[in-house]
Amino acid sequence: MVNRTNDIAWQARQGSVAAIIQVLNEQLANSGVRTRAIYHDGVLQILCEAATLDKLEQSTLVKQIQQILESIKPRNIGRVNINSRLVQEQQLLWLEEIIRESENQVLWSEEIILEQPNVFQKLIKNYQDKKSESGKLNLTKPQLSQPIPINKRTHNYAWNRILFSLSLSLFLLLLSSVIYAVLNGKLQNPFIPETAKSLIPIQKSPNSEDSFVIAVRIANQASDAGKIAKTSTQWLEIAADWQRASELMGNVPPSHSRYQEAQIRTKLYKKYSEAAQKEAEKSKF
Repeated sequence: MVNRTNDIAWQARQGSVAAIIQVLNEQLANSGVRTRAIYHDGVLQILCEAATLDKLEQSTLVKQIQQILESIKPRNIGRVNINSRLVQEQQLLWLEEIIRESENQVLWSEEIILEQPNVFQKLIKNYQDKKSESGKLNLTKPQLSQPIPINKRTHNYAWNRILFSLSLSLFLLLLSSVIYAVLNGKLQNPFIPETAKSLIPIQKSPNSEDSFVIAVRIANQASDAGKIAKTSTQWLEIAADWQRASELMGNVPPSHSRYQEAQIRTKLYKKYSEAAQKEAEKSKF
């Protein structure tokens, strides 16, 4: 097999978010724009940052990014949401902040739909990739053995054609079955990019997963309540919710797939609880 570890363009076509970011940053370098991205809920969320507003002109930047992505043709990525803002300090939870307070976090946001290749274009692309791999193998591993007799080469060539035809037939049969299942609602999300799978929490145990999910739910409720709170009692209730969310995050075990994120949220929620208690003190007067 050909080692694709350093082939960024190939990885980007397979749907690797890290590779897509690298391609975008390389092609936008002269524009003074840096990008970050996360695959979330079936949408590739892209954050564009620059030092000045003129570098983030919406129509120009959106057109550039769409052209770059459609030239890559990343597998199974059709919806892309482009967000922009002036450069800020590194934030691990930038997408959560944008979703929670989009008006205050971004200058503008626009969703685009990438043109998807049809079934025949995909088959041609797969065939070209296989042919390319075969060519690289021939270049990296030259044949040093004696020439194969003509009759044996003819025999091998015939068998290779038969095997290729069988493989293509099986692939088309599988593809038609998947399309039929999708059209009839029997299969949901048959293809998920490898990078998207890495974002799906691994189910370790019901208790550990529940702690994280419940903590996020309580934190969201506390955040919404903080927007309308006025009395000291309301602020104390909000402070208690933030404290409860912090404790739940602190209970997430190291074996959990989102343990590092839980540790960050534990400290963050505790600070929010302390801030809410101060608001409660102010509201007494």
